Amino acid sequence: MKIRVGYDISYDCAQPVPMIVMLNIHYSRAADVIKPDHMRTDPYVPLRFYRDSFGNWCTRLVAPPGRIRLTTDEIVHDSGLPEPAFPFAIQHPIEDLPNDALLFLLGSRYCETDRLSPAAWSMFGHVEGWARVQAICDFVHQHVSFGYHHARPNRTAWETFNERVGVCRDFAHLALTLCRCTNIPARYCTGYLGDIGVPADPNQMDFSGWFEVYLDNQWHVFDARHNARRIGRILIAYGRDAADVAISNTFGPNRLAGFRVWTDQVTSDGSTDAVPSTETIYASSNGDRWELIQDTVNSRAFVRHKANESSGGHETDVSIDDFMRRNGSGPEHAALRHLISTRASAG
Repeated sequence: MKIRVGYDISYDCAQPVPMIVMLNIHYSRAADVIKPDHMRTDPYVPLRFYRDSFGNWCTRLVAPPGRIRLTTDEIVHDSGLPEPAFPFAIQHPIEDLPNDALLFLLGSRYCETDRLSPAAWSMFGHVEGWARVQAICDFVHQHVSFGYHHARPNRTAWETFNERVGVCRDFAHLALTLCRCTNIPARYCTGYLGDIGVPADPNQMDFSGWFEVYLDNQWHVFDARHNARRIGRILIAYGRDAADVAISNTFGPNRLAGFRVWTDQVTSDGSTDAVPSTETIYASSNGDRWELIQDTVNSRAFVRHKANESSGGHETDVSIDDFMRRNGSGPEHAALRHLISTRASAG
């Protein structure tokens, strides 16, 4: 199976803003990458790359004042099979664990093992190994209600346990903390997870959060949010918790101006349920921007005007027919008419 993945993320910056972003597919899946996941920036800025202490690929850049757009669009090979289950996988005694797994037994920023340890042993002390982890996932899946309106960037595992609401990262934080409390190494993961083999989620796609545990001499994927073995999960990064794998760390005033993520199975004819493509065709000196949006799935194309911040930053979509009927004389009209006349095939 081939899977198309990518993102289109924009920031508005009031001044030059240094950034560290973590958006490349994890090196453990490098052999599966068919079309490389090279990040593109608009406007162009120099990029520097390094691996963090967990081996995750990180990119350094300095965003200029104004809007910067980060994008990639790539193809990844996948087995197309659900993630394997190993119900007889054993739990190791602490003294037999490898050195690099020990870190993932400890508490961390969002995972308070000291607070949750009594509850963990009370609820899950009677089982071990794979059965223990599955029992933890079953509990978290039923105990916590999912909803994007529940999202809060500083919610911890202890707070999720008590508030009983959250998003995928909160499910993962609570489940992996309960695993650590019962002496199973567990690490937080983030990456792509589309609706392959399951009913489509009506919500806008986002990066997903799950966790891995160390059992029987290897790491295994678990997902307390969905509580199912899924198809097409693609790892970007792992760490102690979400603080280690933030998709971006910014060091200056900025505003998230746009965010899209896609994960689509490529069909036998090479097509996907692709997200609309966006091309900037004119940007004025005052910060206004005009884009051509081409939605191949719905066979339509239209013009999007993004007003500058001082004008409210609103967006207005106009059909190509309506735009062409206008008699504007500004440079944006000339640029748009030229591009539309040569590239757009739907109105």
